[in-house]
Amino acid sequence: MVEYYIGTSGWHYEHWRGLFYPEGLAKANWLDFYAQHFSTVELNNSFYHLPSEKAFVNWRESSSQSFVFAVKVSRFITHIKRLKDAEEPLENFLGRAGFLQHKLGPLLYQLPPNMKRDDKRLEAFLSILPAQYCHVFEFRHESWLDDSVFQMLERYNVGLCVFDMPGFTCPVVATADFAYVRFHGSAGLYWSCYSDEELSQWAEKIVELGRGLKKVYIYFNNDAEAYAVRNAKTIARFLV
Repeated sequence: MVEYYIGTSGWHYEHWRGLFYPEGLAKANWLDFYAQHFSTVELNNSFYHLPSEKAFVNWRESSSQSFVFAVKVSRFITHIKRLKDAEEPLENFLGRAGFLQHKLGPLLYQLPPNMKRDDKRLEAFLSILPAQYCHVFEFRHESWLDDSVFQMLERYNVGLCVFDMPGFTCPVVATADFAYVRFHGSAGLYWSCYSDEELSQWAEKIVELGRGLKKVYIYFNNDAEAYAVRNAKTIARFLV
């Protein structure tokens, strides 16, 4: 049976106070509270700067034993280096993320929207990825969304991030022994709430996507008004 890990992209949102977090709950206890409701979270701040060893250790120790962190890889690797000559920064990043130990889940590489398909560059980067980790790519330029690119990911057991956003949706396919899905909002980017009907339809697609796989990771990135929390809980009910 496939395991579903469902959560949100980030948890440390001040505007969730009163909508999800109790008014009087100290921020230091937010992750513990969050982990009582969800089995996973996607770390987003790691995209902007490399968190300290202490931060990763604290996150590991502030969550339940079976909790899983997906970690968004540094934009220095994806947006500045653009996957080229990235051995050293990749090693540094993985070494730091490794402090999550058994709670470290997929590593998400989100490529910039203006980065067009370059098979040679992608394969060169895939070839240096340590196989003991789960790696997943979110392509933001449509030129990457091609069967031959998906086949390349399959050869390395690297995941394709299936995503949904206004005007741009990725094919619902799996290229590894796990799948990864991100919801950015249907009507408006990051701020719109998915309807129950939309989520019911997505749940059917995800069930098909997960057939024969070990795990499916699902994250909602529409943090406005705590819609991500509401939508994550709803799709979890559909996938029971």
